Amino acid sequence: MPDRDHTSTHYDEQLSLVKKKLLDMSYHAEWMIAESIQSIVERRPSLAEEVIQRDDAVDGLEIEIDDLCFALVAREQPVACDLRFVATALKIVKDIERIGDTAVNIAERAIELMREPELKPLVDLPLMASEAQRILKESLDAFVNSDAELAAKVIQKDRALDNLYGQILRELLTYMMEDPRTVSRAIKLVFIAKHLERVGDHSANIGEMVVFLVSGKDVRHQTGLTTAASD
Repeated sequence: MPDRDHTSTHYDEQLSLVKKKLLDMSYHAEWMIAESIQSIVERRPSLAEEVIQRDDAVDGLEIEIDDLCFALVAREQPVACDLRFVATALKIVKDIERIGDTAVNIAERAIELMREPELKPLVDLPLMASEAQRILKESLDAFVNSDAELAAKVIQKDRALDNLYGQILRELLTYMMEDPRTVSRAIKLVFIAKHLERVGDHSANIGEMVVFLVSGKDVRHQTGLTTAASD
């Protein structure tokens, strides 16, 4: 079915506005992830509090984007690729909102950690956070540019975060087994690493939605995603 012939400048502007607000929302989420980890590294509870407060901006953008998408469907009745775009945006916004919630969870654990002596110098967690930010940004770049190839790469890169999580978990388990006094702090760090791993999962979800947007193929729960996305 060919796309509906939209000639309305307002319609095009609304589609562009959805993209812009999604990028704004993603920027907030990236910042929150970065600063939540930085608050732990620098032991700055005020920075963790800033992350928690920023969540209101992310939630507000979620509502704005939902309203824009529902208005587009009701007023313009998009079809084919435009309809897939709106459907994809509605799914992506949920993943970004959850990434914001994840950053809040990290910030809350950070505040708790700062009440106790530092367990160890943090090396892998900042690395993991940086990788999580990178694939989140790439997933949104793939969406904005309708780039299925980049989306497929994001899906594959999620495995790197899974591997980093496993590495951090093994190290912290060693701390806990060798000295029971470290258990409380180590468990909080495990939770933080798990939250970062979830950022990768949400970014991979966005990548899957981009593949659907570009090709119309649903690649969720499938293997061989790179091949599927490039067909």
